Amino acid sequence: MQLNRRTARETVMIALFALELSDNSLEHIIETVIKKRLSADVELQKFAEKLFLRTVRDKNELDEIIGGFVTNWDIKRIATIDRCVLRMGLTEMMTFEDIPTKVSINEAIDVVKKFSTHKSGNFVNGILDPASKKLIEEGKIVKQGTGLIDKTLPKEE
Repeated sequence: MQLNRRTARETVMIALFALELSDNSLEHIIETVIKKRLSADVELQKFAEKLFLRTVRDKNELDEIIGGFVTNWDIKRIATIDRCVLRMGLTEMMTFEDIPTKVSINEAIDVVKKFSTHKSGNFVNGILDPASKKLIEEGKIVKQGTGLIDKTLPKEE
């Protein structure tokens, strides 16, 4: 298996899913899921651990953000995999300054398509895209570096 950030994101989704469905400790899940699946690449392990731990740490805030974009729908009714991917995507957008927002959204869509239903890609995109715009306006997404800032030009009137 070729290891890359997509593999790391898929591994984090599996780890988040395992955490949702088990009583295992964070340490146990890191050892048995993240380190085991990414053992050939220490840098990807670090990336995956950081993404996993930040997502777990910010779960309540992430659920609040997601809840703001699902009308008349309790977040607990969202499919577990979809919920895990939404949390992970938001975490990546908000806490990894070096990853463009569009990359985080596209990666989340691809991961959810692989592990969930055929409609999940559109569902995840329908939440992450408007959430990213709102979070940028609120200053909760800050990107550093050339090519990382989405500079949409205002329309001429």
